[in-house]
Amino acid sequence: MSEHHHDHDHDHSELSDTELRVRALETILTEKGYIDPAALDAMIQAYETKIGPHNGALVVAKAWTDPAFKEALLADGSAAVGTLGHVSRTGDHLVVVENTPERHNMVVCTLCSCYPWEMLGLPPVWYKAAPYRSRAVKDPRGVLADFGFTIPKDTEIRVWDSTAETRFLVLPMRPAGTEGWSEEQLAELVTRDSMIGTGLVTAPGAPS
Repeated sequence: MSEHHHDHDHDHSELSDTELRVRALETILTEKGYIDPAALDAMIQAYETKIGPHNGALVVAKAWTDPAFKEALLADGSAAVGTLGHVSRTGDHLVVVENTPERHNMVVCTLCSCYPWEMLGLPPVWYKAAPYRSRAVKDPRGVLADFGFTIPKDTEIRVWDSTAETRFLVLPMRPAGTEGWSEEQLAELVTRDSMIGTGLVTAPGAPS
């Protein structure tokens, strides 16, 4: 089942003026030897996978340990994360959807790459790529298989289509064996992909 409520007034099929300028600047600085492309790529990778998703991971961990916060988060994501000091861009609304044994949620933006930057940092390259944007809606189980895991046949998969105004964050299931863990310990387990719905959260030593 998919949600399609796009009201985009932007087209990301081509690079924006800013993106073109950034790429031109990067090329010039690389040619002059001021920056190392490999080092730059490593920094971007770190922001995408470690630094960027840290805010979202803390939100997920708090929801796992604080029932009142979880209830508030599912009722109004923007308001709930605001109580932790995270503020969305003007006009953006964060909707949090919970994974359960009966339903697995995943997020896509079929027309471009709308994404909760303040929670997850930079969008991964594959999230912005046409194959993911088209296949996530048509064949979500196949996409999840490509990411290395299989959802039970009796589990519903719901695909949420982000828009310029509404962004989605998946609240993954808390892994077994983490009873008594602190929020900080739990946050270390939460990955960016698990908050998009293309990954699962597992405890150390548990099968992935």
